[in-house]
Amino acid sequence: MSDSVKQIAMRILDLREISDYTVEQMAEVLGVSVDDYRKYESGEVDMPISFLVKIGEVFNVDMTELLTGESPKLNILSVTRAGKGQQISRRDQYIYKNLAYNFVHRKIEPLFVTVPPDTNKELVPNSHDGQEFDYVLSGTMRIVIGKNDIILHPGDSVYYDSHTPHAMQALGDEAVHFLAMVIP
Repeated sequence: MSDSVKQIAMRILDLREISDYTVEQMAEVLGVSVDDYRKYESGEVDMPISFLVKIGEVFNVDMTELLTGESPKLNILSVTRAGKGQQISRRDQYIYKNLAYNFVHRKIEPLFVTVPPDTNKELVPNSHDGQEFDYVLSGTMRIVIGKNDIILHPGDSVYYDSHTPHAMQALGDEAVHFLAMVIP
């Protein structure tokens, strides 16, 4: 696994040990198996964004601190230039960039998400606390939310309870780019 994933895993291990949680307690709190939790904490596998959001909630730590080891510093505004943003996860080939990673006490996680066309394989549903708003910028996206199977085109959006299992995929041979607002 990459060095950045291993560094994130080390920070999570440190937080767990400082907080005096066992691996089993963390797995239960986060709603993952003990085996999966160990893989995440060891850096053996990359962590889904939902896992990182939950870790931040459990330890009251900003996601930026988990990802970089540095605290966000901005509290009035945060500007992210085109093509920039902090890459935070690569779940199932999705590429996430946090667009406000340096803003302190965010109420939402604004993410620029790219779903490459090679993800037109089996959908792997994900769920996490809160709500989510997705706005398609380019490409055609299939999103399955619970039993709802929806096709979204540029300019289309969807708002949903993210406790409901959901998964996305690019349709055709073009990547999908969308703006996701995750509200923990």
